[in-house]
Amino acid sequence: MRKSRYLFAALAGVLLVAGCASSGSSPAAVPSLSQGASQGSQAASQGNQPASPGASARATSAQGTWAGRAAELHAAAQCIRQHGIPSYTDPVLTASGQVYTDSRSFDNAPRPVWDTLQQACGALAARAGLSPDAEPPAPPQLIQAGVRSAECLRAHGLPNVQDPTAQTDYTPGHGFGFTRGEIPADGKADPVYQAAAHACRAILDAEIRASTLASLGNDG
Repeated sequence: MRKSRYLFAALAGVLLVAGCASSGSSPAAVPSLSQGASQGSQAASQGNQPASPGASARATSAQGTWAGRAAELHAAAQCIRQHGIPSYTDPVLTASGQVYTDSRSFDNAPRPVWDTLQQACGALAARAGLSPDAEPPAPPQLIQAGVRSAECLRAHGLPNVQDPTAQTDYTPGHGFGFTRGEIPADGKADPVYQAAAHACRAILDAEIRASTLASLGNDG
């Protein structure tokens, strides 16, 4: 069933805030991956101490490798799971560098969880470039599945449903959303919508499968 995309701008903001704060009294820019790697290397070199695993991961990422970025995304996801959203799934990093996230897991998180994530995971999320509200544009295979769903729904009594494009909002694992004018005034409880959804069930399910993180991970 096509569902509306949930926006996580507020959560993304608090995740990034922690990465913006410096040790002094004035805020600093979010550290880049290269800055993080440089700082880790400098800290490790002082006193002839070996670099920490975290510094090593940042250094690898700073060199532009896929594995380094994936390691940072995993670390941020692990922190999110440990600090209030245990169902959160690791983001998918594609070969082309796109990051798809399990954004729906944030939907019901209460504000105290957001505050905890800010404190515990903000720096990791900022360094990994993890922003739950910044999904990449829908890839071709998802758009094609969404077009087939729209065609079926129009043929079964919902003439206002539009074909999705790369700019259409979607939720990973849940497909594209509806605009207010695409479905009846009574929403999904309307008998016309219910009949159309039933008739197009298999096609809608195919759209949902095309929007899962596993499918999105094959976009490039």
